[in-house]
Amino acid sequence: MRRLRGACAIASLLACACGAADETQTAPPPPAAARYVGAARCAGCHPAETAAWRGSHHDLAMQEASAETVLGDFDDARFDHFGVVTTFSRRDGRFVVHTEGPDGALRDYEVAYTFGVEPLQQLLLRFPGGRLQALGIAWDSRPREAGGQRWFHLREGERVPPGDVLHWTKPSHNWNSECADCHSTNLRKGYDPERDAFDTTFSDVNVACEACHGPGSAHAAWAEAAAGGGAAAGGDPGLPNPLPRAAPGEWVFAPGEAIARRAAPRSDAAELETCAPCHARRSLLREDWQAGERLLDRIRPALLEEGLYEADGQMRDEVYVYGSFLQSKMYAAGVSCGDCHDPHAASLRAEGNDLCARCHRPEAFDVPAHHHHEPGSAGAQCAACHMPARTYMGVDVRHDHSFRVPRPDLSHALGTPNACTDCHASRSARWAADAVARWAPQGRSGTPHPAQATLAGRRGEPGAEDALSRLASDAAQPGIVRASALALLAPAGDAGREATRAALRDADPLVRLGALDAASRLEPAARLVAAPLLRDPLRAVRIRAGRALADVPPPLWPPAERAALAAALGELRAAQHVNAERPEAHVELGDLHAIFGELEDARREYQTALRLAPWFVPALANLADLERAAGRDAEAEALLRRALALAPDLAEVRYALGLALVRLGRRAEALPELERAAALAPAAPRFALARALLLRELGDRAGATRAARELLARFPEDADARALLAELEGPPRE
Repeated sequence: MRRLRGACAIASLLACACGAADETQTAPPPPAAARYVGAARCAGCHPAETAAWRGSHHDLAMQEASAETVLGDFDDARFDHFGVVTTFSRRDGRFVVHTEGPDGALRDYEVAYTFGVEPLQQLLLRFPGGRLQALGIAWDSRPREAGGQRWFHLREGERVPPGDVLHWTKPSHNWNSECADCHSTNLRKGYDPERDAFDTTFSDVNVACEACHGPGSAHAAWAEAAAGGGAAAGGDPGLPNPLPRAAPGEWVFAPGEAIARRAAPRSDAAELETCAPCHARRSLLREDWQAGERLLDRIRPALLEEGLYEADGQMRDEVYVYGSFLQSKMYAAGVSCGDCHDPHAASLRAEGNDLCARCHRPEAFDVPAHHHHEPGSAGAQCAACHMPARTYMGVDVRHDHSFRVPRPDLSHALGTPNACTDCHASRSARWAADAVARWAPQGRSGTPHPAQATLAGRRGEPGAEDALSRLASDAAQPGIVRASALALLAPAGDAGREATRAALRDADPLVRLGALDAASRLEPAARLVAAPLLRDPLRAVRIRAGRALADVPPPLWPPAERAALAAALGELRAAQHVNAERPEAHVELGDLHAIFGELEDARREYQTALRLAPWFVPALANLADLERAAGRDAEAEALLRRALALAPDLAEVRYALGLALVRLGRRAEALPELERAAALAPAAPRFALARALLLRELGDRAGATRAARELLARFPEDADARALLAELEGPPRE
């Protein structure tokens, strides 16, 4: 592999002898940096693990295209999607796809690699600039009787034309950036911003031994020395992430208990943190990481964000298990990935209810008195109720890993999905809630749930701040739930501020991350309470602290903290450069330049983002803000209207356009924009406040008064709303 982490240099040691001149003693040379040696090197000493891995989804995650690896029909098969006919054929031993390119013209593309194997297989096609693009048409590899053995479009029923952000030739389908890091071992993107090109490399094409255990050169050398009886035998085995197997009998049933417990508390999260980087929705912070390092030194995982998760924490978008699992009682009890999944075969340790019976006595749970379904039926399967499934990419069924008890009463009250009506689709949530209440009259139905506070926060409902503060402060709740409540919290009152301050000191790093989201909404001087997290042991937390504090005015900074801020911002910039092929990274860099008054540098970054992705709305909006700051409101208006043509329901852009129109003297045109912004983002009081202020300026005193009262009812701690209402209810201005 071309780029490896360097070993730390060891400083020379100076020794002083009494009555003699200082002598410089040369330290022993540092050990060579560990290198990736490839799965073939591991196989000789680990035949059982290699045999289990062969043929697994990890082994087959990515393969060079060949007659043995390509599963789809390439015998001149034709696939018609909205009138675009794609042909799959073989030519001189190569696999060729004749399909619609970026300009709409049909042309030939060679298949370089297959991607995945079951229940579907995608194709990676070569593009200029070292790019590999994942074709939007995939092969359904399920048996024919299950509906498989066919070509299908990943966005079936939807025409995705060239130029659309979701067209297969766009960055959304780019392997180098979107997929490669989790389908190969020791991946280095090798993106060159100057050429806008990739030189992507890997040591194993698939997910092999060193993807989980780290570079193996030192371990291989240790094993060779041990085999030869050398001095290294019995010493440090040299494997960065050994992940020893769990001891037999680790889970035990206490007398009279129906659920097993760990014989001893789990001592670390090494296994979970090994799996999580590729089984989490996340952003990458570093490219030079290796297995065995702390998770939040490598990635920032997504919290339970709207659009990704339902209000009650069930998965909505494709979130890859980790965020769901952290919510579960199983995680809290010490369960880890390897308790249910064989890490080498990447398969379940048992099938169906037999897997659950390893820790849940079947005589207590696999009986009609518990599941209320016919024994052996689909409804009697543990996963049917406790791991509801969602289908992604047309045919890929994924199970929620929060192992929750179904709450159809929440579905009836809040609109969240539930496992009961997933199967009984013709029935209502009310029907399901009544049935569950009859089965378990002392059960959970009707009891408080974090979903209520979450939904209140998402909607900006009255009392949301207090509800989110209580949820964030409840130590009995999973850390990711508390963190997600904090991420929604706008701490205007005492409860929100105290919850934020306490969470900044929490032992759970995800809670600290969520607290930093909340702290970023405080006024600058109050935000300095987060300054200690600039020195947090985890990179993700330091970076988020730096971003939250970046715009605190320099006079407010204690001199001792300035170096820590500079270091955190350096890590933030480095993280953006790791993702320099993505427009989001350049917008973040542009924002930092803008904060520090480096406006031309900010403009350059926003323009780079738009060169990479002309459709990227945040770049348009932020570039418009630069134009506003320069007094060019007409140019700002044009950029904002471009943004709204792409995303008409973005409240921030509506708000910015409304303010631009006010500055241009077109107040009547501005009012509907501010009204729309306030309606789209009820949790953001400043949008509603701007609307109320504009109504006052337009002479609609009664309308402004109603708007201010409505705002204060939702946000009773909002000082600006209170001041406006006091002014409006006082004597009219002369």
